[in-house]
Amino acid sequence: MAARPKDPRPHVIVVEDEQFQRETLVDFLDDRGYRATGVDSGSALRKLVEKDPPALVLLDLRLPGGEDGFSLARYLRERSRRMGIIMVTASDDTVDQVVGLETGADDYIAKPYEARALLARIKAVLRRAGGAEAATPGERVRMGKCLLDLAGRRMTALSGEDVPLRAGEFELLKLFAENPNRPLTRDWLLETTSHREMEAFDRAIDIRILRIRRKIETDPARPTSIRTVRGAGYMFVPPED
Repeated sequence: MAARPKDPRPHVIVVEDEQFQRETLVDFLDDRGYRATGVDSGSALRKLVEKDPPALVLLDLRLPGGEDGFSLARYLRERSRRMGIIMVTASDDTVDQVVGLETGADDYIAKPYEARALLARIKAVLRRAGGAEAATPGERVRMGKCLLDLAGRRMTALSGEDVPLRAGEFELLKLFAENPNRPLTRDWLLETTSHREMEAFDRAIDIRILRIRRKIETDPARPTSIRTVRGAGYMFVPPED
């Protein structure tokens, strides 16, 4: 007996404890070209991920039992850097959104949401997840009009000239290179890099980003490589060419 061909549609797991919402969303995604599966708890999610890894998980923040969306996001991100994770929050709470991004989520959406808005976010996250890989330690990474040498801790223009970097600027660029297409919060960036170059005030990261943009962007006033993510922080978008 011949094996059944594998379903080529992207697998999306919907984690939602409310049955009607879960089933409605699964049906909606199935109708729009995704292979959607619904689960109602963190334990069910873990079992399904082991058996049938998804391309993307829609993760409700508040779940019954002892595990919430934050811990599940950490678990999912530890399993895969490319798996898409969209956190679904019960309100437009900036704290929840920022914490969700810090724990590994790629995006967030607040309830109640419009189905078309959610679908657009799913497509965007899957597009990013299927794009650039994270940088490895010995790699040179194209950033705007420059190349960042991670091993040599130096940056050069595409034309070959050295571009001077402060220690804190290199640490920021290294974090961006290791996390392409993922929003990174200001607080996390400052906490992660402050041991290299201490600047103990709230706008330190913004100032460093401004300096970096002047060096790597073709037009620093309209940045395309290090982009601002409203309400969250910054995101490195690798060039397509």
